Amino acid sequence: MNDSEQAPIIPEEGEVGFVEYQDFVSREPFQFVSGGSIPELTLRYETYGHLNGAKDNAILICHALSGDHHCAGVHGIDERKQGWWNFMVGPGKPIDTSRYFVICSNVLGGCQGSTGPGSINPATGKAYQLEFPKLTVQDMVKAQTLLIDSLGIDRLHAVIGGSMGGMQTLQWVIDYPERVGRYIALASGARHTAQAIAFNDTGRQAIISDPEWKKGNYDPHQGPDLGLAVARMMAHITYLSDVGMESKFGRKRRTGDQSKEHFDVEFEVESYLRYQGQSFVSRFDANTYLYLTKALDRFDLHSPESLDATLAPVTAPGLVVGFTSDWLYPPQGNREIVEALLRMGKDATYAELAMDFGHDSFLVRAPKLYELIHQFLSR
Repeated sequence: MNDSEQAPIIPEEGEVGFVEYQDFVSREPFQFVSGGSIPELTLRYETYGHLNGAKDNAILICHALSGDHHCAGVHGIDERKQGWWNFMVGPGKPIDTSRYFVICSNVLGGCQGSTGPGSINPATGKAYQLEFPKLTVQDMVKAQTLLIDSLGIDRLHAVIGGSMGGMQTLQWVIDYPERVGRYIALASGARHTAQAIAFNDTGRQAIISDPEWKKGNYDPHQGPDLGLAVARMMAHITYLSDVGMESKFGRKRRTGDQSKEHFDVEFEVESYLRYQGQSFVSRFDANTYLYLTKALDRFDLHSPESLDATLAPVTAPGLVVGFTSDWLYPPQGNREIVEALLRMGKDATYAELAMDFGHDSFLVRAPKLYELIHQFLSR
């Protein structure tokens, strides 16, 4: 019996508490799938819990498009910013930090401390901007392996992620099957639908059409804020569901001066979306948004041969979860992955949860999801 099996499970939920990020730096050139390269890279990450003596209790969590390395616990004494999956990660929670050593890093290409378009190219002393190489999900995962290597971990107990994080999870078990014990992909899919690509491109065009974008060479303090805010507003609509939006907002109107301009905020849903757009601008880089959304659109497990051929290397048991109200990454797109795996005799489970929160359902605390993840990690 290894250390992770002996670790006690805390029956009551606890909190990770205050956390600080760390930076992994590789001074070696990094080669992208596209053939481009950067002279070095940094990945910002956080860890929770403790790595056992056998180093076999590590779980890697992969974040979604607008997420980052701050997955659990709280940052800062004043802000106390809670991690985006704090309800899922901690002592006694489904991803139990009294039992597992949990790692979450900001992806390559990101803008929260990891090397991306806004980072300084040491070869030129200037920001990469559009000189940053073409980015794929495969590049993100390759960079993560360097971080895992630096921690002395040969094999992960599990890789878990939702949305873009689910794509990274699938890429892990395809490219590095010997390094993953099990995996959970939530609200993901084998590739984007034409509709998802269309929404992403419309968002990119909002950024590119903003005069402040300046062909990608904008001042970081004076970027295409309007375009980025509109892109975020549009994307956020796709993360929700019609039922969820109707129950939360309906046609509720804002109370206030009725003599305002015709096109000022009138409905509560307008106010909500504008807030989402403005708050996103304060923490995200426009070029990063362009690169990450394009990487998602390029992700295609049906290529270059077939879905079965791409998934053939997978050896780990997996759980794939779809949500009934998710029209951005529909349930059938999640289900087809498991169907392909089962055709090949692989250990895979599909679960479909009826929730009204759309694509963002995996970010909402729900007893059924809670139990699914806990049981799969513990089985």
